[in-house]
Amino acid sequence: MVYNIEIIRSKRKTLGLEIKPDGRVIARAPMRMKQSEIDKFINEKSAWIEKHLQKLQAAQEQQGAEKLTDADIQELADKALKYIPPRVEYYAKIISVDYGRITIRNQKTKWGSCSAKGNLNFNCLLMLTPPEVIDSVVVHELCHRKEMNHSKCFYDEVLKVYPEYKRWNKWLKDNGNAIMARCF
Repeated sequence: MVYNIEIIRSKRKTLGLEIKPDGRVIARAPMRMKQSEIDKFINEKSAWIEKHLQKLQAAQEQQGAEKLTDADIQELADKALKYIPPRVEYYAKIISVDYGRITIRNQKTKWGSCSAKGNLNFNCLLMLTPPEVIDSVVVHELCHRKEMNHSKCFYDEVLKVYPEYKRWNKWLKDNGNAIMARCF
């Protein structure tokens, strides 16, 4: 099968593939890697690409794939502003961390982020997920206040606070692209 794959070159050392919520396939490659090596890698991963594109399509169909209007997104953002800050406060006490401001956004690729200053960003589309998913994202971002990376120590901290993290993170990986695709 032939795919329209966008190739992005950067200072990275490895080659990777990514499927965006809108179904675009992106190959991220080192600056000096030969095109023939990239093509070979993509060819070897064609089954993986096909599987994930089918999974995305099935998830979109299951979600109804109904596009969200600006009013829908605003309503989700309003709900998130009421729901997420109390969850952050609750888990911040358990983790024993402080944080800066909380911002709710409609992001294309991220569910949450934590800046070096401790400011937290959350995607309003989290309101379309189960509450356990929201908690898993909140815990994930708050644990960055202790470990600003994705090391084993970081995940040990996450699992200590939220033992069901892997289950709900998998739910988000399986369903998240379909949710995000409803906006773009």
